[in-house]
Amino acid sequence: MPPLHEHLKSAKTDFLYFSQTICPYCVRAARTLEANGLSFTEVNLDNYDGLRQEVVRVTGHRTVPVVFDIRGDKPIFVGGSDHLLEYL
Repeated sequence: MPPLHEHLKSAKTDFLYFSQTICPYCVRAARTLEANGLSFTEVNLDNYDGLRQEVVRVTGHRTVPVVFDIRGDKPIFVGGSDHLLEYL
């Protein structure tokens, strides 16, 4: 099973997002989720070889954060920080 799907399946929170070190948009995504009372799991792409390429390949989203709503039966790809604001 690809690492992306492992992260999506193993997270026991409302949202999962992929980030990188020193990313103001990632901080904004976390604060947005917190402000809305939603739990989240952050996965820093800097800690996983090849995961960034897989996330880009699967989602087509080349910047971070890459946010998924994992509250339902199937994960919903939300997009980045701006998309998250619109989504909520």
